[in-house]
Amino acid sequence: MRTHRTPRRVTTLALGATLLALVTAAPAGADDAGLPTVTPTSETLPLYDDEAGGNSDADDPAIWRNAADPDRSLVIATAKEGGLRVYDLGARLVQSLPAPRPPAEDDAPGRYNNVDLVTGLPTSTGRVDVAVVSDRGNDRLRIYRIDPARPGAPLTDITDPAAAPVFSADQAEINDQRTAYGLATWQDKATGRTYALVSQRERTRVALVELTPAAGGTVGYRKVRTLDLPSSFRLPNGTTWSPCAEPGELPQVEGMVVDPATGTLYAGQEDIGIWRVRADLTTKPVLVDKVREFGVPGVYDEATEECTAGADPGYGGEHLSADVEGLTLFQESDGDGYLIASSQGDDTFALYDREVSEANEYEGGFRVVAASATLDGSQECDGAAVLNAPLGSRYPNGLLVVQDGHETPEVPDGEGGTRTATGFKFVDLGDVVDAADM
Repeated sequence: MRTHRTPRRVTTLALGATLLALVTAAPAGADDAGLPTVTPTSETLPLYDDEAGGNSDADDPAIWRNAADPDRSLVIATAKEGGLRVYDLGARLVQSLPAPRPPAEDDAPGRYNNVDLVTGLPTSTGRVDVAVVSDRGNDRLRIYRIDPARPGAPLTDITDPAAAPVFSADQAEINDQRTAYGLATWQDKATGRTYALVSQRERTRVALVELTPAAGGTVGYRKVRTLDLPSSFRLPNGTTWSPCAEPGELPQVEGMVVDPATGTLYAGQEDIGIWRVRADLTTKPVLVDKVREFGVPGVYDEATEECTAGADPGYGGEHLSADVEGLTLFQESDGDGYLIASSQGDDTFALYDREVSEANEYEGGFRVVAASATLDGSQECDGAAVLNAPLGSRYPNGLLVVQDGHETPEVPDGEGGTRTATGFKFVDLGDVVDAADM
């Protein structure tokens, strides 16, 4: 979720605007804060969140590696009401799949929010690689088989038609849109079972959902248990604090990732910070890091739909500016690696030690800046995905894909303004490793 779409998070807007002006023209190397910078090698065509653009809005990517032919690997990405997009490693569109139509005219339309992958998922017709998507509009998961033998249309929907809503009891609740939002997949090595961790929009709840084989090679799911993260916090000065929000909203989670080696879930609560908890949701969550705005009081103005921030008491973190968004895991074969978090409020990416024994210590960060006047960097980043594996001749050192919430150059809307444009940037992972000294 981007700050310019959610007025309740205004504490970082002035800072974000200033930084955006600085980094748009920043050369690769280091920014004014001393963070290393990298530039993208390519970008997808912009998606436009208007009627002419099919209400398409880039959000979250995932990288699927074609083990038989790494050059033909794919990037699968969500476009909200625009459905799902599939790109090749050159950032060229391979396939576009629409989100489901609403059940009735006044119902919420399908809206694809987050995506993650599962390799070798058991089905009634054999094991397949799949993309799992959270459909916020319908409060459901959708599962797509990935078939490299169909290069022009590699994804096929294999969701069980009987799949039920994840959080809602009926269509009226679905239309309220407190529905499936963030998503991460997990394969439990101990049991062989496959799960999705799904967060609920405008709530602190995270659900553990098991993916199950159904008839005819389709895939369904069942909810196993839920965990509610805190919505208010006791501060050192004795007061209780909750982030400013519209009445009735709680601080939601979106960005999530599971470390497969340890079965650890990392969940980004947008206005709070990053939590660590067992992926089966059976342990007490630990707050790994807080956003800078943690503890800052705010008053919501219904007329302007904005929050006015009070004085900062100084209880926040040092590395993240709200919102905490895309989380992705840079894995090394020896167990080392990094948790990468999108710090949306200041257009940076933070690196944390992957090892729980090191308390996920902060290890630095970087920024993705413009490569040229026509190939910009990443601002207001929602989702991110990294794959530390050879991807053919184009990306032999692996790939980082990040969402860009503010595509440039801007395109006029014909009414004196500009069209809201988003997209995805492809970054050579080798460049990131060298720049950030990973």
